[in-house]
Amino acid sequence: MALKRAGDIVAAFVAAWQARSGAEIAALFAEDGDFVNVTGLWWHGRAAIAQPHDYALKSFFAQTTLHVGRTETRALGPDHALVRCRLTLRGQRAPDGSAAGDRQTILCFVMARGPKGWQAVSAQNTEVQPGKETHVAQGESITPTDYRAP
Repeated sequence: MALKRAGDIVAAFVAAWQARSGAEIAALFAEDGDFVNVTGLWWHGRAAIAQPHDYALKSFFAQTTLHVGRTETRALGPDHALVRCRLTLRGQRAPDGSAAGDRQTILCFVMARGPKGWQAVSAQNTEVQPGKETHVAQGESITPTDYRAP
């Protein structure tokens, strides 16, 4: 699916999310597009983008909503742009079925304009950890950390 403006990707992504359709999310990407999720899983191509989104949207994200915050579009030339948006995810279920807390991410899209309009060629979703500077790996866990003195 090609878009009229690069920045239209945000509303289209949210609409596909709310439709619970991995295929609709993948259709926003070029055939050879890629997507890196919040845990660093890296999917190449529409089919590889569609499958895990569809699974998540029909299971632990089945009752979630995305709320759009700050959004910026930066032109990288006449036919390329970077679109960044802050998203708040609400309604996720924990593995035990209980309600999980709200999460915030920054989702970045690299957009390219073709003959039919704009499509994402790459996306990366980064988890926001308010008040933290970095992560510390210890054994099997990674903990958001702040080194600044209290």
